[in-house]
Amino acid sequence: MKVLFLFEGLPHYYNDVLNRLNALPDTQVSVLIPENNNTSLGKNVFQTDKGISFKVIRTEEYVAWYGKAFLQHVKSIIQSEQPDVIIAGWPYIQGIFLDRSLYRYIKANKIKLVEKSIPYLVPKYSEARRFYASAKNVVNETLTVTDKVSLVDQFKYFLITQFRKYYLDKLDAHVCYVEEAFDVLGSYGVDKEKIHIIYNSPDTDKIFQSKQKISNAAPILPANPLRIIHVGRLVKWKKVHYLVSIIEKLKKDFPQVELLVVGNGPEEEHLKQQANALGVAQQVRFVGGVYDPEVLGQYFQASAIYVLAGVGGLSINEAMCYEKPVICSVCDGTEKKLVRNNVNGFFFENDDEEDLYQKIHYLLGKPDLVKQMGDHSLQIIQQEINIHTVINGYAETFQYLAGKK
Repeated sequence: MKVLFLFEGLPHYYNDVLNRLNALPDTQVSVLIPENNNTSLGKNVFQTDKGISFKVIRTEEYVAWYGKAFLQHVKSIIQSEQPDVIIAGWPYIQGIFLDRSLYRYIKANKIKLVEKSIPYLVPKYSEARRFYASAKNVVNETLTVTDKVSLVDQFKYFLITQFRKYYLDKLDAHVCYVEEAFDVLGSYGVDKEKIHIIYNSPDTDKIFQSKQKISNAAPILPANPLRIIHVGRLVKWKKVHYLVSIIEKLKKDFPQVELLVVGNGPEEEHLKQQANALGVAQQVRFVGGVYDPEVLGQYFQASAIYVLAGVGGLSINEAMCYEKPVICSVCDGTEKKLVRNNVNGFFFENDDEEDLYQKIHYLLGKPDLVKQMGDHSLQIIQQEINIHTVINGYAETFQYLAGKK
């Protein structure tokens, strides 16, 4: 089976998944990505083509008439590659349906069409009008909540909702990260048998290999049982500013508390200025973006608790591989399968800095509970959500598609 993915780039964490898929029996994976910088992939996402085993095809990205990004020459590339399956996410999936010539070609040649989604911030069909009427539910391209929803905006989201109603059930399958997809997509008329839950995970086998390699390595940082770690891009929707602010409060009861910030991005200078203004520059350590798995693993090993104050996903999986309890809020939906409240971590109320502070304070004061919750994190990764879960989910989807006429 030849599978063509339409992706926004080559994020390092998903290359491992594609390598695994390409190694499945009778499976050949190709990826079509933008030639140059694109508008769809998040800022500061680390990309690399190092170590890939799948074919990469590059073409120019452009802004289509409907205001979203799509890729040049998709039809001719598909004609050349002759895939059996095409997998794409938003916004590229809508580009396929809005290019009538392209869509007709795909259907005429019996190429299976699959959408890859979480889905995140997609309401049920019956709730869409009320959902989009509330400004708190409407976010822009940087995941920032808008100030208000105008009548023009409401009409736009009405059209988006009707477009979803039109195209979602025309797809041959959906690969989704969360079980909520059954209810959400089902409300748009999608048959349950088309929905395949694959979950989301980095290559946990590689993480455990790195973990083994560094098990006897010299500590990368001085020991500190009160060290909190954040891993992720320094962008507004990660909300790292909450953590910097909380450190000021925590140091009153925990003078040795430290925040380790792993990542880079446009918010870095603002966060450093914030730390200086609050007098916690010595307690907040910025180490930049770290993409060497063994170095990143050493930072996890040197920390006690992983905290995600804003939107994110895969960094939770990585922290759990290193036996860290997790404190998070509403991330991207995948956290619900990974974090169990009072078992391997805590959920705090979204955007509630005081609640986040209380959860961190409580856990820092209970080192035995930190160890216990960390053990549960590892068990969840080993037994439930890992790279094998994802690959098996894709393999089952491919088998389903192969059986469709």
